[in-house]
Amino acid sequence: MPAGSGQRQLRRRLVALVTVLLAACAALPLLAQTYQQPTPNITGYVINAELLPSTHHLTATAVVTFTAPPNLDVITFGFHPALKITKITDQNGNLLNGERMADGSVRVVPAAPFVQGQAQSWTFQYGGTLTGAEDGPVPGLRLAAIEEPISYLLYPARWFPMTGYLTDRFTMEMHVSVPEGMRVFASGAVGEPKSVTLSNGKPGYEYGFKWDKPDFPGTVIAGRYVEPPAVGFGNIKVYLTVSHQASATQLAQTANNEFNYFTGIFGPAETPYLNVVELPDNTLPSAWAPQLAAIPGSYVDNSAGVRLLANTMVHQWWGCKVSPRTLNDAWITNGMSRYGELMYLESVSGQGALLAALQDVEAGALAYDTIPLSSAGTLDPFSPEFQSMTLEKGAMVFHMLRGEVGEGAFLATLKGALSQYSEQPITTGDFERVAEAHSQQELAPFFSQWVDGTGAPQFTDKYAVYRLGNNKGFRTIGSIDQNLDLFNMPVQLRIETEGKTVTKKIDVVGDTTQYVVDTFGRPRNISIDPNDWVLKSTPNLKVRVFVLKGQQLVAQGDLNGALAQYKQALKVNPESSLAEFRIGEVYFTMRDYQASVDAFRAALRGDDVPPWTQVWSHIQIGMIFDLTGQRDRAVNEYRLAIQTNDNTQGAINQARAYLQKPYSQPKS
Repeated sequence: MPAGSGQRQLRRRLVALVTVLLAACAALPLLAQTYQQPTPNITGYVINAELLPSTHHLTATAVVTFTAPPNLDVITFGFHPALKITKITDQNGNLLNGERMADGSVRVVPAAPFVQGQAQSWTFQYGGTLTGAEDGPVPGLRLAAIEEPISYLLYPARWFPMTGYLTDRFTMEMHVSVPEGMRVFASGAVGEPKSVTLSNGKPGYEYGFKWDKPDFPGTVIAGRYVEPPAVGFGNIKVYLTVSHQASATQLAQTANNEFNYFTGIFGPAETPYLNVVELPDNTLPSAWAPQLAAIPGSYVDNSAGVRLLANTMVHQWWGCKVSPRTLNDAWITNGMSRYGELMYLESVSGQGALLAALQDVEAGALAYDTIPLSSAGTLDPFSPEFQSMTLEKGAMVFHMLRGEVGEGAFLATLKGALSQYSEQPITTGDFERVAEAHSQQELAPFFSQWVDGTGAPQFTDKYAVYRLGNNKGFRTIGSIDQNLDLFNMPVQLRIETEGKTVTKKIDVVGDTTQYVVDTFGRPRNISIDPNDWVLKSTPNLKVRVFVLKGQQLVAQGDLNGALAQYKQALKVNPESSLAEFRIGEVYFTMRDYQASVDAFRAALRGDDVPPWTQVWSHIQIGMIFDLTGQRDRAVNEYRLAIQTNDNTQGAINQARAYLQKPYSQPKS
């Protein structure tokens, strides 16, 4: 279906205050530098791994090549807590000691001091059981599992010793052995698989991979996939399991269309080849690596999967071809993956679809807007705050930049950044300079507002209309007021008259900006930013922010917390159909069916925003009538749902199915 903060703020304010005080003393910044922990630069891996799904076991040897500063006396590697290291040696055969930390990371002491610029090659031998139920590097997320019919070792699982998540680029050669009947996908396939005998004495195959460009080729997916359909030119292939193979041809066509679209927008990817591979439903919603895009099986045959695949595919450019210098710059790649998804949606469904999708993106952009994007690296990269900021607000930064510099300069900026920083990390400052070069505009105020600042303007318009003499029309004199004192950005003003509609850009600076517009016809309506080019705070957006936070709490299992958020949304807009619908969903999950029906009825009486709340409220009420033995009333609700003619996320199809067979509660 359509799917202690006060203390934290106090700590953040204290940190900000201490930072200001330190900056006021010229000597202290030099002293602070001595406490910065130097880190190694990992340049490459050679990994041999064996996957045994029958026992959920991984056995691996990883040779890690890196350089380290001479004053570094211990190296900390991120590593999956469920994997046990049996031996670590350096390039001279010296046995090294590794200390396991509480977070699963491994601290290793070198046998001798490092030499400046001299490459080191350490060999790690390790193994362990990975069912997906073990505590991983990110609590609550299944990032690695050796099982049937699909096994996966995702890059964020830290299934090999690593540093610099999303920022430290590396090369990788891999040899992965699996049982017969399984295919293996990773970056840079080399040759045909070789027959081998596995450690359990059974026959298997060894797949070879080599990715020799600095990148993020650390994801491995192995499974029992059917032959891919022949669609397009053969450079894009789709691999699904038997249970989803009926959707393979359609998904392959979608993948070809999306890859061709993004190639036209961004220029060539690192490679013209891409494997789209099915993931299980119980891991991340998507995964990517060079030549690899993976989405769950439940998404391969619906419209949500089209957007999810587009989002995932964009990382072939924004993530692989260029990457963030630090996590403070992650908004560039994460934000462009989200906005690239929306650009593709616009290309196939029109501007209306883009504007509709932007409503949810705007809510995500403001849901946790408490620190600037340029400080996102202080957050856990898997936290809702980091994800919301870098994906959603990052996407809005790109959208607003597009509106500010124009379509041609925007697309030239994207291609220019990818070309200039190909196979390199990029910073916010780098991207700003590229955008200025291609737009010939001074963009420091823009990036200062949206990357280095927080908050969004809340616009109000005051105006008076005067008739001009001699049949010259009308003059509107007004002011645009908003609540951010440092705001500085051109904003579109649309004046709808009895005749021609007039559009004008107003440079809004500070909290009050005056304007004068002459029109021939009498103005009937004046709107600020009618095409939604600026992230702004509105009552409707505040409702969506509360609803979004509630949905995230539902996903975490906190139903009472979710109800509290939804009720906050109703305080902002007591007529919100969306908030009432989400409340109905929570009560349905709790099996409080009377409260659930009451909420869905309230959604039907509400503001109908978004419109799909009508059709799905009827369906939900019908489901409750089925559960409570009132089949006639259930049938009536399903018929009312069909009469809305709204098939959002297959609503009408679902209603027709329940007309044929009553809804029953799943046993699980």
